[in-house]
Amino acid sequence: MNDKYYALPEEKQKRIVNAGFKVFSENSYKKSPVQQIALEAGISKSLLFFYFKNKKDLYLYLWHKVEVLVSEVIQSNEIPEDADIFDTMYVSLVNKARLLEEYPDILNFSVKAYYEDDPEVRDDIRKVVAPYTALTTNKTLPVIDPSKLKKGIDPKRMYQQIYLASEGYMWRMSQSKNIDADKMIEGYKELIDTWKDIFLK
Repeated sequence: MNDKYYALPEEKQKRIVNAGFKVFSENSYKKSPVQQIALEAGISKSLLFFYFKNKKDLYLYLWHKVEVLVSEVIQSNEIPEDADIFDTMYVSLVNKARLLEEYPDILNFSVKAYYEDDPEVRDDIRKVVAPYTALTTNKTLPVIDPSKLKKGIDPKRMYQQIYLASEGYMWRMSQSKNIDADKMIEGYKELIDTWKDIFLK
């Protein structure tokens, strides 16, 4: 990768990233046309290859970009010490919604890349994924005060249901052609209010 890419204005870098996310999420790695990525980004194919050595170089840069952006979202989750499960998940979704508004195809690209089996990029993708898949997911539950739950509610099962519903909601909203973060957040707030009615005393 050419370091001169990083000298580009942030907005131009974002156009290239979003173009790559879009085209690679719509096709397999092998069938994704670099020419289409250049067109989506508003630059020539030759200029795109000036910044990136080849198609693989661009693809792996985008995969690394996902890792960086998601890490930034996690770090930006400023959750108060006394926050409960609903506060925690709301803050998390707000930040994810803002990310999707800036990078509409990041989620689709992530899923597509995760299952990409082309030998040219497969092993490099797996190297990045491995440390995360090795972790035990949901090992520590968010703060849940059992005394506030209705009788018979299993905190762990409740969290799993809310988590899966949240991920499903995020995925459905990400499929919209025009992502509206404010609308997404408003809809999620309504879901949280519904869950509070169901689970809390």
